Amino acid sequence: MKLKISVLIVAFLMSATTFAQLDRSQMPEPGPAPKISLEKPEEFKLKNGLTVLVVENHKLPRVSYSLTIDNKPMTVGEKAGVESLIGAMLGNGTKNISKDEFNEEVDFLGARLNFGFSGGFASSLSKYSDRILELMADAAINPLLTEEEFEKEKAKLIDGLKTEEKSVDAVAGRVGSALAYGKKHPYGEFTTEETVQNVSFGDAVAFYEKYFNPNNAYLVVVGDVEYKDVKKQIEKHFGAWEKSVGIDYTVPNEAPNAQYTQINFVDMPNAVQSNISLTNNVDLEMKDDDYHSVLIANKILGGGFNSYLNMNLREEHGYTYGARSSIGTDKYASRFRAGAAVRNMVTDSAVVQTLKEVNRIKTEPVEQDALKNAKAKYVGDFVLALESPQTIARYALNIKLNDLPDDFYTTYLQKINAVTADDVNRVANKYFKTENARIVVVGKGSEVLENLEKTGIPIKYYDKYATETEKPSYEIEMPADMDATKVMQAYIDAIGGKAALDKVNSVYMTAEAELQPGVMMNLELKKTSKNQSMSEVTAMGQSFMKSVVDGEGGYVVVQGQRKDMTPEELKDAVVESSPFPEVNYLNGGATLEKIENIEGQNAYKINVGDNKSLYYSVETGLKIKQVETTPQGAQSMFYSEYKDVGGIKFPFKLSQTAGPRRFDFNVKEIKVNEGVSDADFD
Repeated sequence: MKLKISVLIVAFLMSATTFAQLDRSQMPEPGPAPKISLEKPEEFKLKNGLTVLVVENHKLPRVSYSLTIDNKPMTVGEKAGVESLIGAMLGNGTKNISKDEFNEEVDFLGARLNFGFSGGFASSLSKYSDRILELMADAAINPLLTEEEFEKEKAKLIDGLKTEEKSVDAVAGRVGSALAYGKKHPYGEFTTEETVQNVSFGDAVAFYEKYFNPNNAYLVVVGDVEYKDVKKQIEKHFGAWEKSVGIDYTVPNEAPNAQYTQINFVDMPNAVQSNISLTNNVDLEMKDDDYHSVLIANKILGGGFNSYLNMNLREEHGYTYGARSSIGTDKYASRFRAGAAVRNMVTDSAVVQTLKEVNRIKTEPVEQDALKNAKAKYVGDFVLALESPQTIARYALNIKLNDLPDDFYTTYLQKINAVTADDVNRVANKYFKTENARIVVVGKGSEVLENLEKTGIPIKYYDKYATETEKPSYEIEMPADMDATKVMQAYIDAIGGKAALDKVNSVYMTAEAELQPGVMMNLELKKTSKNQSMSEVTAMGQSFMKSVVDGEGGYVVVQGQRKDMTPEELKDAVVESSPFPEVNYLNGGATLEKIENIEGQNAYKINVGDNKSLYYSVETGLKIKQVETTPQGAQSMFYSEYKDVGGIKFPFKLSQTAGPRRFDFNVKEIKVNEGVSDADFD
């Protein structure tokens, strides 16, 4: 112990002496950019076309194999999805080894092995290198493709597509790519349930046989291997892989940029946030002279926390959790994008501010501090990445795939540091085409369109599959004699009637939702007719949020921090503490605004106070949604799967939105007039 203390004292005194010698009033001058020296991988090529790159690294007794099939991008038309299906089937056994035996051996070796349609990856201890390479080659050349496995993967893919139908982000990605590149371009084509249903097992096998081949394949080996040994192993295991013939095809041109700045709007009535993305196609490759300048320009605009976009949309205005931009490099087609997921009520403002910041980097000189910080970030990331042998191998492969000069990476930092403020303005004007941009907005039209129209930017309307449509209409005729009281009464009648509700003294409910794979989030809720309520959300044995109202006071505890409710908060909470708040609204305090479509159902929208709206199905009378607006944004709760408990209908599925995520709470138990005491509200 004394030795440890003395060592710490010496270290402290040395550091103190060092600090004393520094003039802390002056910012240190940056040192010279580190000199980059990259070892060139050893290389050979098999007769079948497979190119192999080997990077020896003996620091750890491990080895990895990365297989890349560098086919040109392709369209598959009415059978879109076939590539996903065959990719999911690869790596699950071979013609020589059953699926279970294959996976068991990979696990026994402590290895990793996985495939997709564009290649595969394997890693293991170096003492098992020959066997894992043999398994990888066998899985690539002789995959076990069965109709049973095909049908399983087909069902999984269709289920995933159905889930995405209500995802604003998924729809935004699909429509954005389709409009930018065109539906018949490989980067704009998308998979649907219909196209997946068109794919037969024979189609998938034929697709594999034609396109999963060594013609344009690269195998990168990194780790504790000897070049001569691994060369013999690869020749042995991959030498029998046969070339394919007749696979030459032309990649179509992408769609042209928009003729003028326009909003391309997709209406999604279930959206609680809008996804906005300003986008235009660019012609940019890594080998182009502008490449390094574009990296810096994008970093300043939207490539980090301190970027123009994020500091405006998040920090200054609070529209979003994060705003970003990106620009692609590709020998066939790529595009620039800038945007964010924002609250419905600020969608129009976010569009205007996004345009403002993109135009700013095109017209205003970049401050030197911003330029230096962007460069420093790239220098730091680049140097840190060099610690990984896989990085060296990836760089070598990039040089081959992108036709880069041999010194591309050794001169990388030099070219980054040579970028000037004038370069940033120049490339921003060349590649960030606000004058020819599509601003793809996916959101709830009934709440955002009116204000979007006020921006003066022309709007075109599209469905969720990028087909142009007419402007959606949100005017649903309201019965002349309908009012909020009648809607509330219809709800009360639908769930059991006021006489049944009057007999309820308390309600106790438990529910659970998946927070992340394998981790459940639990909800406990108790309410009484004496204006008492308690709700608590727990996960992993900890309380995340608890709210208590005892009729006269109330408080909220968030991760251990307690806050008493204000009189205004308590007033709203008391109303909601009733087992059936609608009974209270029969006496006033609610106004009927309109009929609105909610996920395919027409619903009466009832406003309760200034920040809460309730939605009741026109057809069934049941409550299907609640929206509450807070300083952090709008939060929605969806109610469905009503079941009878003691003569009263309760929803057994509660879906809570939190930003872009949606948590589905499945009710486990509901008790009426039992399981609740006054002690629960202390």
